[in-house]
Amino acid sequence: MTKPSLPELLHAAVTAVGGTERPGQVAMAEAVEEAIDGGSHLLVQAGTGTGKSLGYLVPALAHGERVVVATATLALQRQLVERDLPRTVDALHPQLRRRPEFAMLKGRSNYLCLHRLHEGAPQDEEEGLFDQFEAAAPTSKLGQDLLRMRDWADETETGDRDNLTPGVSDRAWSQVSVSSRECLGATKCAYGAECFAEMARERAKLSDVVVTNHALLAIDAIEGAPVLPQHEVLIVDEAHELVSRVTGVATGELTPGQVNRAVRRAAKLANEKAADQLQTAAEGFERLMELALPGRLEEIPEDLGYALMALRDACRTVISAIGATRDKSVQDEDAVRKQALASVEAVHDVAERITNGSEWDVVWYERHEPRGGAAYRHSGASLRVAPMSVAGLLREKLFTDRSVVLTSATLKLGGDFNGVGASLGLAPEGTEGDDVPQWKGVDVGSPFDYRKQGILYVAKHLARPARDGDRGDMLDELTELIQAAGGRTLGLFSSMRAAQLAAEELRSRIPEYPILLQGEETLGELIKNFAADPATCLFGTLSLWQGVDVPGPSCQLVVMDKIPFPRPDDPLMSARQKAVEEAGGNGFMAVAATHAALLMAQGAGRLVRASGDRGVVAVLDQRLATARYGSYLKASLPDFWFTTDRNQVRRSLAAIDAKACEAEGSQETEGA
Repeated sequence: MTKPSLPELLHAAVTAVGGTERPGQVAMAEAVEEAIDGGSHLLVQAGTGTGKSLGYLVPALAHGERVVVATATLALQRQLVERDLPRTVDALHPQLRRRPEFAMLKGRSNYLCLHRLHEGAPQDEEEGLFDQFEAAAPTSKLGQDLLRMRDWADETETGDRDNLTPGVSDRAWSQVSVSSRECLGATKCAYGAECFAEMARERAKLSDVVVTNHALLAIDAIEGAPVLPQHEVLIVDEAHELVSRVTGVATGELTPGQVNRAVRRAAKLANEKAADQLQTAAEGFERLMELALPGRLEEIPEDLGYALMALRDACRTVISAIGATRDKSVQDEDAVRKQALASVEAVHDVAERITNGSEWDVVWYERHEPRGGAAYRHSGASLRVAPMSVAGLLREKLFTDRSVVLTSATLKLGGDFNGVGASLGLAPEGTEGDDVPQWKGVDVGSPFDYRKQGILYVAKHLARPARDGDRGDMLDELTELIQAAGGRTLGLFSSMRAAQLAAEELRSRIPEYPILLQGEETLGELIKNFAADPATCLFGTLSLWQGVDVPGPSCQLVVMDKIPFPRPDDPLMSARQKAVEEAGGNGFMAVAATHAALLMAQGAGRLVRASGDRGVVAVLDQRLATARYGSYLKASLPDFWFTTDRNQVRRSLAAIDAKACEAEGSQETEGA
């Protein structure tokens, strides 16, 4: 039997999901097939509406090797596992003459722990374990969540937290889940044979396609002990998020609360001398954390260095003491020991990492406003350590022994892929060398006609924004734009404070247009309400720049208050910028401008989500039109029609609003 061609397979898959085949999707599938067959790497930019999921799934399934697909968001993971993969597998089965298996795999703490559920959760105040179901008041939200999870445990096949609807708080979930460090292990646990996390891993080992998240991919790369099954092809979707997710996994944190929790847990099993040593070291660390330290610590202050060494050494002593202790009076001693060791080892590892002082690490101190009253007055103080760059780690761990495809709607910044490639540890495209991963960048475009569907407007007449300064002229402009658009506005702000100030001011100026503000409701509820009422506006910060998908008339104006450069006092970004400059590069362009370009591209992508969408992206920052780096930022955005003419934009918004109102009116008439 002749092997089916890629176009035949793609056509069958697209038909099965009820989609429309697009040139960009075909081009993407061909590029992915070429990369997999050649064992090379591919960065592919596929605009919204391209159908990129099938663009990589079809050639990957056709190849026949095991593939891991890593995504950043739960929404895409669900789409792949619940919709795209089942339909695609069914569609391709007759032609492939096999039925590829697929599975979802996440970190252990995402799965219900049956041992924790049935035997109880270790508590800090007393010996052994306690029954969390008895301890929580049945009428409290926590008690209700716990009882619901106990019932759910008898019904669920996966134990996956994301399959529990409605969801529960982190506090409730922590009572019935464990981290990988706390887990007893399948062979030592009485519930090992029924363990949801172990079953998920077994399903993954037997599957042709494993869908996971960026965090687990990072853990697999960083920790050396493989958590993902061996695979020949890696596909990273939403790849613009990868560097920040890997950085997050590679970041360590120490807080007084975390250290004190380790002290309490260690006291259950360690001998008195070891426990007292850790208690003393914890008190010394806590005293120093109460002081006003600077942000980034390029050199660790002497007293803090001594405190961290004392903490490290005390942790080491306690770890040895706990390992040598057996106390049968402690209920479920193995579980209590595992939790105590996990807490102490976590503190030890971060303290040792900071003490060792790698030139590739950035250390900084953060203090946030205390929350929860006097009992939590130290909860906002933390010491953090993160890698200066994850590029080397990714180059070494990601791009060896497999073909890697990275895709997103925003990978091409400033006109090429080299900026994103550099952040991933890749040399400029076309660079030759024995140890240089070979890759190609492909932009397959978008099915949307951005020049006809959208306008990019820069408010060139506004004063240059100053950090945390009063921007009355910006608020005037924003008010007029919203009025011209008839609401229908997604406001993307560079800080939560700016979003709050704008919402407060505009609620009093234009009460006829409801202003929703991020943080006042859950994100899902905000987006639902925003989509439901065209007169409504939604204001917020970072997660809105990337997480809103509202096609249709409810979002016809996307406003960015200013270019989202990282704050000058951001310890990690400023350290990365300085490192580039010391190496002879342009730190501002490599770090700050790239960061801003990626966010702006994502933000602008909120406007056109369907072929019938029309609207304006308004940037209320003159620098996009006047600064030298403006052309780089504009080249990173969709190819909208560009203007600085405020009157023309108001007329266009009013015309779009009138057309939308007319369409809404006719729909109401038809439904009457």
